[in-house]
Amino acid sequence: MRRGRLRVLLGAAPGVGKTYTMLEEGRRLRDEGRDVVVAFVETHGRTATAAMVEELEVVARRSETHRGLALEEMDLDAVLARRPEIALVDELAHTNAPGGAHPKRWQDVDALLAAGIDVISTVNAQHIESLGDVVLEITGAPQRETIPDAVLRSADQIEVVDLAPQALRDRLAGGLVYPADRIDAALSNYFRLGNLTALRELALLWLADEVDQALKTYRAEHGIQGTWEARERVVVALPGGPEGETLLRRGARIAARSSGGELIAVHVTAPDGLRTRHPDAVAAQRALVERLGGSFHQVVGEDVPRALVEFARSADATQLVIGVSRRSRIAAAFTGPGIGATVIRESGDIDVHIVTHAAAGSTFSLPRLGGALSRTRLIAGFAVALVAGPLLSWLLTLFHSEASITSDVLAYQLLVIVVALVGGIWPGLFAAVLSGLTLNYLFIQPLYSLTITEPRQLLALLFYVANALLVSYVVDQAARRTRLAQRAAAESELLATVAGSVLRGEDALQAMVARTREAFGLSGVRLLVDGQPRVTDGEPATGDRVTSVPIGTRGVLELHGSDLEASERRLLQVIATQLDAAIEHGALASAAEAAGELAETDRVRSALLAAVGHDLRRPLTSASAAISALRAPDLSLARAERDELLDTAAESLDSLAALVTNLLDVSRVQAGALAVTLAPTDLGDVVFPALDELGLGPGEVELDLAEDLHPVAADAGLLQRVVVNLLANAVRHSPDGERVRLAASTFRGSTELRVADHGPGVPPERHDEIFTAFQRLGDTDNEAGLGLGLALSRGFVEGMGGTLTVEDTPGGGLTMVIALPVAEETA
Repeated sequence: MRRGRLRVLLGAAPGVGKTYTMLEEGRRLRDEGRDVVVAFVETHGRTATAAMVEELEVVARRSETHRGLALEEMDLDAVLARRPEIALVDELAHTNAPGGAHPKRWQDVDALLAAGIDVISTVNAQHIESLGDVVLEITGAPQRETIPDAVLRSADQIEVVDLAPQALRDRLAGGLVYPADRIDAALSNYFRLGNLTALRELALLWLADEVDQALKTYRAEHGIQGTWEARERVVVALPGGPEGETLLRRGARIAARSSGGELIAVHVTAPDGLRTRHPDAVAAQRALVERLGGSFHQVVGEDVPRALVEFARSADATQLVIGVSRRSRIAAAFTGPGIGATVIRESGDIDVHIVTHAAAGSTFSLPRLGGALSRTRLIAGFAVALVAGPLLSWLLTLFHSEASITSDVLAYQLLVIVVALVGGIWPGLFAAVLSGLTLNYLFIQPLYSLTITEPRQLLALLFYVANALLVSYVVDQAARRTRLAQRAAAESELLATVAGSVLRGEDALQAMVARTREAFGLSGVRLLVDGQPRVTDGEPATGDRVTSVPIGTRGVLELHGSDLEASERRLLQVIATQLDAAIEHGALASAAEAAGELAETDRVRSALLAAVGHDLRRPLTSASAAISALRAPDLSLARAERDELLDTAAESLDSLAALVTNLLDVSRVQAGALAVTLAPTDLGDVVFPALDELGLGPGEVELDLAEDLHPVAADAGLLQRVVVNLLANAVRHSPDGERVRLAASTFRGSTELRVADHGPGVPPERHDEIFTAFQRLGDTDNEAGLGLGLALSRGFVEGMGGTLTVEDTPGGGLTMVIALPVAEETA
């Protein structure tokens, strides 16, 4: 019997439309003439979903009673008896009530598939077993209903039903997902924007991994060895030394440039000296790979390049990152092509990146302007003369005849030129004299004696020497110009680095001092500014010569090491000029920062004067007028009039005291001197006194305090002032007849108090402005105060270790969210 096909619709969270999409597909298949039934669908009270179900044939459910509750489950036997072509089964990860044929719904589905029935089902990413711990970390909600990854991966078709996180929140706020009494709690807990974004990424990555596995299986079944660049995979070859960190970070940047790029690190252990010489470095690099989101692998191979390429091909890599060889040129000449050259030759269609690193050679230094040719070339020239001279003489002796004297002379002449090209003037002269004497001794009559009987023999020897001098001069000049070009390039690189450090505004002094020490081969460099050490690089050795270079009028650069040549001192003056500019730049930056702080202080002072000018004068004027009227000797007042004037004076003075208190509190918050006493505080002990203080009742405020609220770590007095400020603002901005909603809930070690109104709201781009001191956002009435309420509220909450944020209220308005840590339980 043919086994049925399983098609799964995967969603990031409830409400993205998996069930609706499944029912739409069922209707489409039914309209095509296919036999489709609804085996089980959970509508969750959603009207649109229920309407879709009504248009399809539904198999009756079976009822079970568990712990006094009546539960409805899919009737597996009824579906098998009906034997449709396609069955729609919702919630694949669901746990069945006791009494059914299987404990899990996916096992029921497996029975349908075994009977030859095709199934379309749904599941959320949080129910995938391998993602359980990640989902718990993100949402704080443990998942009790899970489905094994192997079961889900065995599906014939998996599709993601995707919906942008903000669009899902909008659906939730519009009552399209949960009933109205569950919306606020869902928005503030599980359906946070960050949670939904992370869950969406999990679902997409899980499906991408499933597609990747399917691709590998297909390639293996069809014997495809080439790389399919469906996804960038960057393999980094770790040589086992400290340079591995540089290679890893470069590989991570390459992978990051392509969306969904994968980082893979591999260390090849081989018995030819490339074993791990720094196990601590490899362990640290393994941890770094994990932090970068990659995977670490270790393989054993005799042939390191071949092992790297084979691993890269098995991983379907598109990029391979290796380090430049640590071997010297002499070692490379004797041992043949290195790992890099072999990898490039064998890599085929895999791109190879060769990355330089500190271990590849010594630090940067300027070439010294001494002799044109190095000591190595001098030694090599003498070696060629001593080895090639006797060998040439032996060969010429074997084939010598009277007629071969011309070719013998030319052969020795060629030897002199070759030695001069290799070693310069002194080896060339040595070869010229040696060749002339050998020619005279072995090939000119009388043989085996050094005699000069004719002037032309002396002239021939002089020609040898002249040729050696001319060729040596050309070689020496070429070497000298090469050395000058190398030094000019090195000086340009040094100056470019120095100038770039200053222009970028980074730690220019440290960069220039370090570069100076490396460039001139010094043991240590120290920069003193105003007589005090500012930057030090290197460790000066005992007995080093100290050279002091003035840096403008404020600094001195101390150089510890050998004497500098005249050309190096000229370059040092350029560096000194750049250092002086960097010191001046730092001084100007410090002055600008100080001026900025003064400007900010002046701005706050100006704003304070502008804000309090009217608000302080108004209560002072009212109190002064009332008291003057009471003191007027010629004014006869009735008892009621005197009481009214006294009330006016008292209200004005109370208002003035409140303004002064707010101003002092703002000063303490800005100075970081706010006195906070944290203690376990019950929110009810803060909310109800705040309502009493404002005189608010059920007609103005709707309370929704969860029963399982934990005490918070807070200062009860400061928290009450915050709640009073937020409630007063919400009531003032709410339309007539609309109640302010005050709700509280605990989530993942934090308790949130939400004050929501349905007023005009504030544009999202101006949410942060409402917490700015003296900012009223357009309020111009005399009752609006100084605009300090929200600034003080945020300062108080942050002083208690919490946060005060603002969100848009579903349907319009603002919601102020106070988040405070739950108080630790004490024994």
